[in-house]
Amino acid sequence: MGGSSPYTVAIEAAGIPFASSHDAAHVVAGELLLVDRVAATKALTSVAPDHPELVAARDHGLTPEPWQQVIADVAATLGGRLVCIAGTHGKSTASGWLVHVLVAAGLDPAAFVGALLPPDVTGGAATTARWGSGTAFVVEADEYAGNFDAYRPDVAVLLNAEWDHPDVFADEAAVLDAFEAWLRAPGAADRTLVANVGDAGVCRLLTRLSDWPGRVVHVGLTDLGRDLDAVPGACAVSGHIADTGELELEMAGIRRTIRPQLVGRHNAANAVCVAGAALELGVSLDDIAAGIEGFRGVGRRMEVKGEPGGVLVLDDYGHHPTAIAATLAAVRAAHPGRRVWAVYEPLTYHRTAAMLDAFADALATADRAVIADIWAGRDPDTTITSADALADAISARSTTPARAPGSVEQTAAYLAREVAAPDVVLVMGGGRSYVIAALLVAALAAREWPPVDC
Repeated sequence: MGGSSPYTVAIEAAGIPFASSHDAAHVVAGELLLVDRVAATKALTSVAPDHPELVAARDHGLTPEPWQQVIADVAATLGGRLVCIAGTHGKSTASGWLVHVLVAAGLDPAAFVGALLPPDVTGGAATTARWGSGTAFVVEADEYAGNFDAYRPDVAVLLNAEWDHPDVFADEAAVLDAFEAWLRAPGAADRTLVANVGDAGVCRLLTRLSDWPGRVVHVGLTDLGRDLDAVPGACAVSGHIADTGELELEMAGIRRTIRPQLVGRHNAANAVCVAGAALELGVSLDDIAAGIEGFRGVGRRMEVKGEPGGVLVLDDYGHHPTAIAATLAAVRAAHPGRRVWAVYEPLTYHRTAAMLDAFADALATADRAVIADIWAGRDPDTTITSADALADAISARSTTPARAPGSVEQTAAYLAREVAAPDVVLVMGGGRSYVIAALLVAALAAREWPPVDC
């Protein structure tokens, strides 16, 4: 593992030992096992199963397991209703949003998600988990390599379905296979699926699930180019984005007009899904509307890091062409007339190579594009593409050449020299891209800015 990060602050503050390197001594002392369970991410075990802790565990008769199994066991031990938020995009935002709605309604949920929940949701430090005594346990359910297979949800929420993770899914059909198998797992007859029928991939999955024994609840936006009336079954929650930017929700035949703090059509779709899930969990319509409107977001999802000298710096986890395009569109809508920089640290070589043209199409919609070195993650082959190759592809689609300055540190230094007020800098990626945003804010804050004429 790496060293300290924004995700380890709460762990260290709680006094939980944290190691920044691998060592068999974390698991065994001589022939004595020191732990009862060893849990790891499949992103590690799929390409490097011989880390010291994993080898030590197996040598002493302890089988490593996915960390999701530990979370599933906690949820089962607590009882109540397991609520799983799934989909290719928006899982962390929607999970955090639902937790916020439940907290604001006084339902005290437990949760484990993939982004930092704010202190007003956790009741303490910003962290990915929340301990609650209520009946709902909300988890982010990731499809990668069957990560969500450990979960047997009472309520599953499917935001969208699209091809991603080309190292494990050959195409969209393989992605849909994974979602279908998960939903058909034992207990399906007692399961409720809140499905965003405004998404084409979700509708294709619902066709496959025509004989599914569980209960399907339809939700969706009415203005995303799909005719929801053509989908069998009425929508329990539908939404329409008004010209004013407000979101008009219709829930159980009653309309509420709200103004969410999270901008963008993709977030409006997330809000509709959150409303559908909250309705299933017994939250009142007034509490749903107030909770959706009051949510300020989770960490690294269009997160404002600062605006030193009039340069707005945003940090985002976007690492898929669809998510990048949606986030850039939301930034433009929120900040009209300002020059927008798309700064991207590609997440994995295999994804970048497989989707190079789609990445270039999305990033070329920015006024300026800057590509940091690729974060390898679980890549065994780092020769199949490069940051320069992506920058070249963007340049071929844009009137302004894209740049590839190098490391995240070099990228931040380049930006500090080039940006100027009132630019908006959107930093995206899933590796160390957050370092770019932090270093850029610090560099801009230290700059001596010329006086502004009043």
